[in-house]
Amino acid sequence: MNHYVEIVIKPDDEMRENLLLNKVYSKLHKALFDLQATTIGVSFPQYKVMLGDVLRIHGTEAKLSELQNTNWLGGLSGYCQVSNIQIIPNEVAHRTISRIQANMTEAKLRRLIKRGTISAEETKQYKAKMFSQGLDNPYLELESTSNGHKHRRYLVFGDKMTESVSGKFDFFGLSKAATIPWF
Repeated sequence: MNHYVEIVIKPDDEMRENLLLNKVYSKLHKALFDLQATTIGVSFPQYKVMLGDVLRIHGTEAKLSELQNTNWLGGLSGYCQVSNIQIIPNEVAHRTISRIQANMTEAKLRRLIKRGTISAEETKQYKAKMFSQGLDNPYLELESTSNGHKHRRYLVFGDKMTESVSGKFDFFGLSKAATIPWF
Protein backbone atom coordinates (compact mmCIF):
# COMPACT_ATOMS: atom_id res chain seq x y z
CA MET A 1 0.00 0.00 0.00
CA ASN A 2 2.14 2.82 -1.30
CA HIS A 3 -0.26 5.09 -3.19
CA TYR A 4 -3.51 6.93 -2.57
CA VAL A 5 -6.27 8.96 -4.20
CA GLU A 6 -7.78 11.85 -2.28
CA ILE A 7 -11.40 12.85 -2.75
CA VAL A 8 -12.55 16.20 -1.38
CA ILE A 9 -16.33 16.48 -1.07
CA LYS A 10 -17.73 19.74 -2.50
CA PRO A 11 -21.20 20.27 -1.00
CA ASP A 12 -23.72 22.79 -2.33
CA ASP A 13 -27.25 23.93 -1.48
CA GLU A 14 -28.74 20.69 -2.82
CA MET A 15 -26.30 18.21 -1.27
CA ARG A 16 -24.94 18.51 2.27
CA GLU A 17 -21.44 17.29 3.11
CA ASN A 18 -22.46 14.23 5.12
CA LEU A 19 -25.06 13.18 2.53
CA LEU A 20 -22.47 13.43 -0.24
CA LEU A 21 -19.89 11.48 1.76
CA ASN A 22 -22.48 8.73 2.34
CA LYS A 23 -23.28 8.55 -1.39
CA VAL A 24 -19.60 8.56 -2.44
CA TYR A 25 -18.81 5.85 0.10
CA SER A 26 -21.75 3.72 -1.10
CA LYS A 27 -20.47 3.97 -4.68
CA LEU A 28 -16.95 3.09 -3.52
CA HIS A 29 -18.31 0.02 -1.71
CA LYS A 30 -20.07 -1.14 -4.89
CA ALA A 31 -16.89 -0.60 -6.94
CA LEU A 32 -14.73 -2.50 -4.41
CA PHE A 33 -17.23 -5.36 -4.46
CA ASP A 34 -17.35 -5.43 -8.27
CA LEU A 35 -13.52 -5.53 -8.40
CA GLN A 36 -13.38 -8.01 -5.49
CA ALA A 37 -10.71 -5.65 -4.10
CA THR A 38 -9.37 -6.71 -0.69
CA THR A 39 -6.15 -4.68 -0.94
CA ILE A 40 -7.77 -1.22 -0.94
CA GLY A 41 -8.34 0.63 2.34
CA VAL A 42 -9.93 3.96 3.19
CA SER A 43 -9.19 6.75 5.62
CA PHE A 44 -10.84 9.96 6.72
CA PRO A 45 -7.91 12.32 7.42
CA GLN A 46 -10.13 15.21 8.59
CA TYR A 47 -11.73 13.04 11.28
CA LYS A 48 -12.21 14.78 14.61
CA VAL A 49 -15.74 14.22 15.92
CA MET A 50 -17.22 13.87 12.43
CA LEU A 51 -15.63 12.14 9.46
CA GLY A 52 -14.98 15.39 7.56
CA ASP A 53 -15.03 16.17 3.86
CA VAL A 54 -11.98 14.18 2.71
CA LEU A 55 -11.90 10.50 1.80
CA ARG A 56 -8.58 8.85 0.98
CA ILE A 57 -8.41 5.57 -0.86
CA HIS A 58 -5.16 3.65 -0.28
CA GLY A 59 -3.65 0.81 -2.29
CA THR A 60 -1.09 -0.07 -4.91
CA GLU A 61 -0.80 2.11 -7.98
CA ALA A 62 -2.06 -0.73 -10.20
CA LYS A 63 -5.15 -1.44 -8.06
CA LEU A 64 -6.01 2.25 -7.72
CA SER A 65 -5.66 2.67 -11.50
CA GLU A 66 -8.01 -0.26 -12.00
CA LEU A 67 -10.51 1.36 -9.63
CA GLN A 68 -10.26 4.79 -11.25
CA ASN A 69 -10.69 3.31 -14.74
CA THR A 70 -14.14 2.05 -13.76
CA ASN A 71 -15.47 5.64 -13.44
CA TRP A 72 -17.09 4.48 -10.19
CA LEU A 73 -18.13 7.98 -9.05
CA GLY A 74 -20.40 8.49 -12.05
CA GLY A 75 -22.64 11.55 -11.62
CA LEU A 76 -21.17 12.35 -8.20
CA SER A 77 -17.87 13.38 -9.79
CA GLY A 78 -19.26 16.91 -10.15
CA TYR A 79 -19.52 17.12 -6.36
CA CYS A 80 -15.97 15.89 -5.76
CA GLN A 81 -12.43 17.04 -6.36
CA VAL A 82 -10.49 13.86 -7.13
CA SER A 83 -6.70 13.89 -7.07
CA ASN A 84 -4.45 11.89 -9.33
CA ILE A 85 -2.88 8.78 -7.87
CA GLN A 86 -0.15 9.99 -5.51
CA ILE A 87 2.71 8.39 -3.60
CA ILE A 88 2.26 8.17 0.16
CA PRO A 89 4.78 10.37 2.04
CA ASN A 90 7.72 8.64 3.73
CA GLU A 91 7.09 9.57 7.35
CA VAL A 92 3.51 8.62 8.24
CA ALA A 93 1.73 6.96 11.11
CA HIS A 94 -0.46 3.90 10.58
CA ARG A 95 -3.80 2.93 12.09
CA THR A 96 -6.72 0.61 11.63
CA ILE A 97 -10.18 1.82 10.75
CA SER A 98 -12.87 -0.79 11.29
CA ARG A 99 -16.55 -1.26 11.91
CA ILE A 100 -18.02 -1.42 15.38
CA GLN A 101 -21.48 -2.78 16.08
CA ALA A 102 -23.75 -2.37 19.07
CA ASN A 103 -24.47 -5.57 20.97
CA MET A 104 -27.98 -4.44 21.86
CA THR A 105 -30.23 -3.31 19.00
CA GLU A 106 -33.91 -2.78 18.22
CA ALA A 107 -33.75 -5.59 15.65
CA LYS A 108 -32.38 -8.01 18.24
CA LEU A 109 -35.07 -6.94 20.71
CA ARG A 110 -37.81 -7.54 18.09
CA ARG A 111 -36.45 -11.05 17.47
CA LEU A 112 -36.41 -11.80 21.21
CA ILE A 113 -40.01 -10.61 21.58
CA LYS A 114 -41.16 -12.57 18.52
CA ARG A 115 -39.58 -15.77 19.89
CA GLY A 116 -41.15 -15.11 23.29
CA THR A 117 -37.81 -15.37 25.10
CA ILE A 118 -38.13 -12.00 26.85
CA SER A 119 -40.79 -10.79 29.28
CA ALA A 120 -42.37 -7.32 29.36
CA GLU A 121 -40.25 -6.35 32.38
CA GLU A 122 -37.07 -7.67 30.69
CA THR A 123 -38.00 -5.67 27.57
CA LYS A 124 -38.00 -2.47 29.64
CA GLN A 125 -34.62 -3.36 31.15
CA TYR A 126 -33.23 -4.25 27.71
CA LYS A 127 -34.35 -0.88 26.26
CA ALA A 128 -32.90 1.07 29.20
CA LYS A 129 -29.57 -0.73 28.87
CA MET A 130 -29.61 -0.39 25.07
CA PHE A 131 -30.00 3.40 25.22
CA SER A 132 -27.38 3.78 27.95
CA GLN A 133 -24.84 1.79 25.89
CA GLY A 134 -25.50 3.46 22.53
CA LEU A 135 -22.64 4.13 20.15
CA ASP A 136 -21.42 7.68 19.72
CA ASN A 137 -18.76 6.80 17.15
CA PRO A 138 -18.68 8.54 13.77
CA TYR A 139 -20.75 6.74 11.18
CA LEU A 140 -21.80 6.57 7.55
CA GLU A 141 -25.46 6.13 6.72
CA LEU A 142 -25.66 3.73 3.80
CA GLU A 143 -28.57 2.55 1.72
CA SER A 144 -28.81 -1.06 0.61
CA THR A 145 -29.10 -1.38 -3.16
CA SER A 146 -30.92 -4.69 -2.77
CA ASN A 147 -33.77 -3.66 -0.45
CA GLY A 148 -33.44 0.14 -0.05
CA HIS A 149 -33.11 -0.06 3.74
CA LYS A 150 -30.79 2.44 5.42
CA HIS A 151 -28.28 1.39 8.03
CA ARG A 152 -25.48 3.06 9.90
CA ARG A 153 -21.94 1.77 9.68
CA TYR A 154 -20.20 2.97 12.84
CA LEU A 155 -16.42 3.30 12.65
CA VAL A 156 -13.71 2.92 15.23
CA PHE A 157 -10.24 4.40 14.70
CA GLY A 158 -7.38 2.37 16.14
CA ASP A 159 -4.38 3.90 17.90
CA LYS A 160 -1.65 5.40 15.74
CA MET A 161 1.34 3.11 15.20
CA THR A 162 4.78 3.57 13.70
CA GLU A 163 4.77 0.33 11.70
CA SER A 164 2.25 -0.79 9.10
CA VAL A 165 0.42 -4.09 9.36
CA SER A 166 -0.54 -5.78 6.12
CA GLY A 167 -3.71 -7.77 5.66
CA LYS A 168 -7.03 -7.82 3.87
CA PHE A 169 -9.73 -5.16 3.80
CA ASP A 170 -13.44 -5.78 3.41
CA PHE A 171 -15.41 -4.35 0.48
CA PHE A 172 -15.95 -1.19 2.54
CA GLY A 173 -12.17 -0.59 2.71
CA LEU A 174 -12.10 -1.38 6.45
CA SER A 175 -10.08 -3.86 8.49
CA LYS A 176 -9.68 -4.78 12.15
CA ALA A 177 -6.07 -5.86 11.56
CA ALA A 178 -4.61 -4.21 8.42
CA THR A 179 -3.51 -0.60 8.77
CA ILE A 180 -3.77 2.37 6.44
CA PRO A 181 -1.25 5.22 6.29
CA TRP A 182 -2.40 8.15 8.46
CA PHE A 183 -1.18 11.59 7.46
